[in-house]
Order: sequence, then C-alpha cells, then structure tokens
Amino acid sequence: MLTALKKIFIWWNQDTIGTRLKTILFGKFAGSDSFGNKYYEGKNGKRWVIYSSEIDATKIPVEWYSWMHFTKNRIEKNHDLQKYKWQKPHQSNITGTDEAYYPNKNKENAINKKYKSWKSE
Repeated sequence: MLTALKKIFIWWNQDTIGTRLKTILFGKFAGSDSFGNKYYEGKNGKRWVIYSSEIDATKIPVEWYSWMHFTKNRIEKNHDLQKYKWQKPHQSNITGTDEAYYPNKNKENAINKKYKSWKSE
C-alpha cells in the first residue's frame, strides 16, 4: 500500500505512474547504462531516463549525457564506449556528504604553518 502511494505522489524516489504510462505507451527503449538507468525516446523525438534508484542528474554517465542532450558525436552511435585505463568510473555528486573532500579533515593531511593568523587566537 505504501509503495503504491509512493509511486503516485513521490516523484523523487523513481518514476511516477504518469511517467510509467508514458513510457509504456509512447516510449521506445534506447538502452541502459552500467548503473541500471534506462533510456527512452518518444515518437516526437523527446528523450528521457528512468533512474534505477534515487533520481539524481549526476548519475547519467557521459556516454548517455550526449545522447540525452542531442549532441552529435561518435558516442551517440556506440553506447558501449571503451574506456582508457587511466579514466575513472563515473560517480555521482558527493558535495556536502561525508565522502566529499575536505582539506583539513585528517590531521595528517593538514598543512603545518610556521605562523599563526591573528584571527585564530
């Protein structure tokens, strides 16, 4: 019961019933990415994504970002683009979370200054 109510009213958890109906009736499946997101295209050319988990626009990898925004390049034809060994895997935006980078988070990473600011006392 609670899951059905979430599907109807809460759009930020995943797709709503309206999006699901639009996808079933008018959507043509274009593919999916490594995160499990599914990409669709309508008959009028509109494109959309159904996220596998929480909705976050940073969870779209670069291979599909160009497709979503109608950018013409070689990636659009080949969604299984080979990556170089120096390329890192895509990750969502971690700003403001515990995993975010803070320069003085650990004392061992802190910079030892030879002077003290007059505001620090």
